[in-house]
Amino acid sequence: MNLKAKHILIVGGGYVGMYTALRLQRTLRRELRSGQVRVTLIDPQSYMTYQPFLPEAAAGNISPRHVVVPLRRVLRATRILNGRVSKVHHDHKSVTFEPVAGNPREIEYDILVMAAGSISRTLPIPGLAEAAIGFKTIAEAITLRNRVLGLLDRAESSDDPEIRRRALTFVVVGGGFAGIEALAELEDMTEDAIKYYPTITRADLRWVLIEASDRILPEVGPEMGEWTAQELRGRGIELKMNTLLQSCVGGLVKTSDGDEFESATIVWTAGVKPSAVVNSGDLPLDERGRIMTTTRLTVTGVKDAFSAGDVAGVPDVTKAGEYCAPNAQHAVRQAKVLGDNITAHLRGRPLRVYRHRYAGSVAGLGLYQGVANVYGVKLRGFPAWFMHRTYHLSRVPTTNRKVRVLVDWTLSLFFKRETISLGAIENPRQEFKAAAATDQKR
Repeated sequence: MNLKAKHILIVGGGYVGMYTALRLQRTLRRELRSGQVRVTLIDPQSYMTYQPFLPEAAAGNISPRHVVVPLRRVLRATRILNGRVSKVHHDHKSVTFEPVAGNPREIEYDILVMAAGSISRTLPIPGLAEAAIGFKTIAEAITLRNRVLGLLDRAESSDDPEIRRRALTFVVVGGGFAGIEALAELEDMTEDAIKYYPTITRADLRWVLIEASDRILPEVGPEMGEWTAQELRGRGIELKMNTLLQSCVGGLVKTSDGDEFESATIVWTAGVKPSAVVNSGDLPLDERGRIMTTTRLTVTGVKDAFSAGDVAGVPDVTKAGEYCAPNAQHAVRQAKVLGDNITAHLRGRPLRVYRHRYAGSVAGLGLYQGVANVYGVKLRGFPAWFMHRTYHLSRVPTTNRKVRVLVDWTLSLFFKRETISLGAIENPRQEFKAAAATDQKR
């Protein structure tokens, strides 16, 4: 076995990147200790985000720190580089790395793992880039929480009906998991918060979902999706089905059904697309812009290159002609097979086919409410909510994070969640700069 100076480079520190590195630390423990193999992981952040918990973090049910996993603490045998890959030169076995600070440099490798994940898929809608916010990162989740609570403060402090109406109108675009869970959790949070705002009633709040298709949550099936729609409507949430967002310039929302209204909060969750790094290299792409990948998670027609997760088009061997869905359920399982296949590749052994039949989905709809369709078993309300929490608690990485999340949930049973906006944290130098400017005028 020849493992001399083999360098494995992993691009991306999300589910696939982190779990693949974890797997390699176990399967190649002896080689890593002896220096025969070294692993490097590149990601702009020094942590991995457990995205299914973003809605609960936004709603204040979980501390934001407990939703992320520090890569350096977990991947002690892996070198972590913070920055981005701007170019892949697989023919030369190198990438162009742009660190957070400093000049770009070339990094050579022997085996490449493309696990850069996905980014929000946007459309050329006027005003979208300026007025909307995504919901894929912990920063977006916390910014959204601060914005919603800050707007309650704004409305409470104003007598202008236009200001109040704009502040208390919240729009979510996209009826998939991210959109529905974000909408439901934030609406539930505001229900608690307005108890402390004497002039704001439930009737003053307007929550609007804009969905291009005729149903929401397609992952849980038509029956559970319809139940979810009825549940949300019962909570006073408007569901605009078969409707497109046409414009949102300056927060003026215009929809394809002819509606027009002002909103200070527009959340975009209408799909994802592969990270932009896939377009900056020489790896083959499919018609959807994903890296062409085999059932063994190797890049099609390319030696010493692997890929998985949202950035890869992985054929689903359980469904002829289909691809694995871009979700955490597949990503975590693909990472295990990917790590094993890299080890097998280094040792000259056969690679394993990735095979996983989709188990179903669970979604939280606020405290004590949820919906689930798992292996054909359909649940709703409290049982689904309990299953949602139990499942994700079992999947969140590291015992440390499991315990911290469990403590957060336990405390929330006895104490009210915090409903404080810390929006000023996004511009921490604003007050200091104002003070300094005042002194300079003297």
